[in-house]
Amino acid sequence: MKAFIVDRYGKSAALRFGDMPEPVVRDGDVLVAVRAAGLNLLDSKIRAGAFKALLRYRVPFILGHDVAGTVVRVGSNVRRFKPGDEVYARPRDGRIGTFAESIAIDQADVAPKPGNLDMAEAASIPLVGLTAWQVLVEQAGLKKGQKILIHAGSGGVGTFAIQLAKHLGAMVATTTSTANVALVESLGADVVIDYKKQDFEEVLSGYDVVLNSLDGDTLRKSLSVLKPGGKLISISGPPDPDFAKAQRLSWFLRQVMRLLSFGIRRQARRRGIHYSFLFMRASGEQLRQITSLIEAGTIRPVLDRVFPFEATNEAMEYIETGRSKGKVVVKLG
Repeated sequence: MKAFIVDRYGKSAALRFGDMPEPVVRDGDVLVAVRAAGLNLLDSKIRAGAFKALLRYRVPFILGHDVAGTVVRVGSNVRRFKPGDEVYARPRDGRIGTFAESIAIDQADVAPKPGNLDMAEAASIPLVGLTAWQVLVEQAGLKKGQKILIHAGSGGVGTFAIQLAKHLGAMVATTTSTANVALVESLGADVVIDYKKQDFEEVLSGYDVVLNSLDGDTLRKSLSVLKPGGKLISISGPPDPDFAKAQRLSWFLRQVMRLLSFGIRRQARRRGIHYSFLFMRASGEQLRQITSLIEAGTIRPVLDRVFPFEATNEAMEYIETGRSKGKVVVKLG
């Protein structure tokens, strides 16, 4: 089958368009013919080797974390899906590879595609939807009436998280550039900080939760926005000891992550704030709940551009500019 392949780690290493063996379908797998695949900055970071200590992909391997497509075959233990079903998924770590004509995915990671979305729209959802769900619902326990600051509101995670936070009844502030103010307001943001004109840490205070997806400087400044007892949750690092423990990492890597996050954890403790890091996990069950919200019209996908599959490298270059609004997708056929 045709696929986009990582032959070597490197920031500027283009993906090779070539042939790879057909996926092996395990007893609990569904084989999906890929119709569309979403792109994420995580793809770029993995290609660059940023997560080699955590995710040990042996080159050559196929990149890609989001998929929408049609089931063509199922393993002997699969009961929820059958050939012909339209599905979407974020395959679990260790089994990625959506930049290809087909992929075998554990049935636990798969959900029926929202009926009101086309394949490109559906492929834009899984990774950012699951990330937002696990931050807001699981880690933050966001409740009606609470205040949350969502950084980078016009990005993939941000556009989804704003809508989910509003559904949960929160008051939402977000940061974005001048060009994207109207977009985040249309998604439901109550307070919009144009970072080109304002410093968010000088405007906002008394917040319950901050979702950070930006750099360490933004992370530190976010502490002043939170009230005592607040939660600072980062999806861009640094990883913390709880994350290392949950991942069952070696003693050495646990100590490395303890040191990496020591500074921000100490500053947070001094203010009575809880810091945590989230690296999202695959979940078909959570995607089913997200599907219900999408089909009810509560959440809508935000697509910036759809590239043809053959232009996957160009699509990767585009998301790395940081200028995309919402998600970028490649489409097959």
